[in-house]
Amino acid sequence: MRWAFHLGMDNFRRTAVFCSAVLLASTLAAQVKTGQAAFEDAVDEKPGNRIHITLADVPPPHPDETVANGPQLVPRNGAIPIAKPGYRVELYAEGGFKIPRLIRTAPNGDLFLADSGAGSVIVLRGVGANGRAAQREVFATGLNKPFGINFWPADNPQYVYVANTDSVVRFPYKNGDLKATGAAETIVTGIPGGGGHWTRDLVFSKDGQRMFVSVGSGSNVDDPDTHPAENHRADVLEYKPNGTFVKVFAYGIRNCVGEAVQPETGELWCSVNERDLLGNHLVPDYITHVQDGGFYGWPWWYMGGKQDPRHAGKHPELQAKVITPDVLMQPHNGSLQMTFYEGKGLPGVAKGDIFAAEHGSWNRKERTGYEVAHIPMKNGKSFGEYEDFLTGFTTPDGKVWGRPVGVTVAKDNSIIVVEDGANTVWRVTKGEKQN
Repeated sequence: MRWAFHLGMDNFRRTAVFCSAVLLASTLAAQVKTGQAAFEDAVDEKPGNRIHITLADVPPPHPDETVANGPQLVPRNGAIPIAKPGYRVELYAEGGFKIPRLIRTAPNGDLFLADSGAGSVIVLRGVGANGRAAQREVFATGLNKPFGINFWPADNPQYVYVANTDSVVRFPYKNGDLKATGAAETIVTGIPGGGGHWTRDLVFSKDGQRMFVSVGSGSNVDDPDTHPAENHRADVLEYKPNGTFVKVFAYGIRNCVGEAVQPETGELWCSVNERDLLGNHLVPDYITHVQDGGFYGWPWWYMGGKQDPRHAGKHPELQAKVITPDVLMQPHNGSLQMTFYEGKGLPGVAKGDIFAAEHGSWNRKERTGYEVAHIPMKNGKSFGEYEDFLTGFTTPDGKVWGRPVGVTVAKDNSIIVVEDGANTVWRVTKGEKQN
């Protein structure tokens, strides 16, 4: 009888555990916004919201929905971005920036920030007693809309590479340098410029033997067949570290603003702005790994092998080649820099997860973006969903004070976020207090 009693209790416990697991799984699933509910308005964004947009949710074109709904910028007035409980958000740097954009962490922990408007690169170092950057120096000036920054070789760098809008230059560098010790050496010229999408990011392959430079389209949907200015645009270009051109690595990527290399797999990833003027919910921006030789649709097609109606009948041979991205983001939300989290200790964040800065929409009736997104990953692969991680850059009445543009992981495992509305830099750490 005693044996039977314990056996019955064991079965009861197993059943209880199983039911609890099912209940937890269903509760979590219910928290994921799917279908039409996945198309968020910025005022509904809240840290912890989980979003999963699929191809089935992508509507047909509705050009009649086209609006010009750019942000109405207002003063920050002491506003602080909002994170989930368990996080602390502190102002890290402000003042003196013209158009701050991409930020990257040097191997020694210094933070290199591209001030694209000022044509300079700034170094932020350490954390003072007040939570602000302990030191700030101008590393280099005289650049042409600098954006991408990277260090080569990664383990013991000899150079800092900077991507201007029309070239790639490098400066001699050793760990700890706060100012360039030599003049800029131009190693890549002739990168197409002009028109829209002036940002150029650059990253190196895991082995350091390849350099990937992203070049956005100069237009919304101009056909490269009839617009020569689009040659080598909407591409990721591959070079050797010495600047020798190798090939077009991937094409049809309208504007890969942010690049990153997945530390485990070595795959290149892009954070991409898709095209406008096809409707409020078309075409979703996206974040994806990028295949060597891959075609991502622009301008004739888009995800799911759908043809852009403005190019009806063109290039039918390319339809089957269109690659569906890994993570569909809000349409028009302006997905900019991305980074992989290689730290530890942040609640709900795993090593290898992605953080991405979402600059904000202009071509959508419901304002969207204006946040930092968190994309859970496992073994270098995404689940197709993302989480609102850092919000609060908009006011309750829909106005905007902050537009996230840059994100990196500091040596102390904190998340560093740059925004170019109020031109501030924020530091997100584990903790309860926000000040």
